Amino acid sequence: MKTVLRACALLLLLCLCASAIAEGTATKPAAAGAKKSTKAKTAVPTGPVLIWRGDHNVARAFMKEWAADYEKSGQGRFTLQAFSTISGLDAVNAGTADIAGSSRPPMPGRAEEQGTNFLPIAWDGLVMITSPKNPVSNLTLKQLHDIYLGEVTNWSEVGGAPGEIDLYGVAGPLDGSEYSLRDLLFHRGDMVVSVPRVYLNVDKLEEGIAIDPHGLGLSTYSSAHANPALKMLTIEDIAPSSATIADGSYPLYSTLFLAVREDSKNHEAIVKFALYTQTAPAQAVLRRHGLLPFSEGPNLATRQPERVAWIDARVRPGVVMAAATASTSTPVSAPNATADFLTRMAPNSPETQEAKDRAARLNAEKKQADTPADH
Repeated sequence: MKTVLRACALLLLLCLCASAIAEGTATKPAAAGAKKSTKAKTAVPTGPVLIWRGDHNVARAFMKEWAADYEKSGQGRFTLQAFSTISGLDAVNAGTADIAGSSRPPMPGRAEEQGTNFLPIAWDGLVMITSPKNPVSNLTLKQLHDIYLGEVTNWSEVGGAPGEIDLYGVAGPLDGSEYSLRDLLFHRGDMVVSVPRVYLNVDKLEEGIAIDPHGLGLSTYSSAHANPALKMLTIEDIAPSSATIADGSYPLYSTLFLAVREDSKNHEAIVKFALYTQTAPAQAVLRRHGLLPFSEGPNLATRQPERVAWIDARVRPGVVMAAATASTSTPVSAPNATADFLTRMAPNSPETQEAKDRAARLNAEKKQADTPADH
């Protein structure tokens, strides 16, 4: 009897082991299948690789993060070539790049920019930077104007310690930020100025400024505000900040753009990315970098004549300037500019209709605000 019981127990044990082995074998493919399922949910970018080329400020302000997010979400792929505004615009015109990053609007009359559509992305600030070791904290617009003309050359002339002002600039012609500042100060973005120290790009310029107590150069708020090696100067005692740029009290605000052509061979992929730029995740990236999404600053565009007149009154005291004919070119209306671009590039998309509706609503509100109330 004992022998029989031992045989039964042994048989039961063998059955249990066989069952466990079979169960383990069956679960392995399921686990592998689960991994495959997880990987399948990770979007794989499709379509052509879009080439973006342009301004270093635009690359740092949002384009690097946008490209990474866009590719990670499976919507498309990018090759980024950060160099200069002019190189990006010319590459788009020549068809060797799909999208240009520009920190200035189109230059009137420049043949290479004809037929290129500029999509305004965000409001930024043009900021003058120096070393934290420099005691000067403020410049007036008149002082800045005269420094660029070479008429003020010593820090002692602007309230600092004696020492030559080492004025830095970007070597590339028609650099975006330099162009925008000169347009505001001189009504000519291509104004010839006295800048003895030139650098290949703003990255190198900032590195030089950080170690030169006598240095002075131009950057953007989005680039410089989080860099402790740089000091941003106030202008007319108004500090650049997200708040002062948004309300227009800081006078040197500017626009960052993406520029494309409708006849690009990758038109469909470009339109897809242009629509992405208007989404909530894309707008959140802008805010993280201290930028104001373009659609949220309609008053900054419409008050352009007022701003130009305010700057002129300080740069050229006693001289009346025709602000309405100033060369500074900013879209007449922020919502209209976005709607116009999307209408040209993607006329039937829901995002285009939404942009049109937003523009119509804001225009109606502005018209109502400008209409005197009946008494």
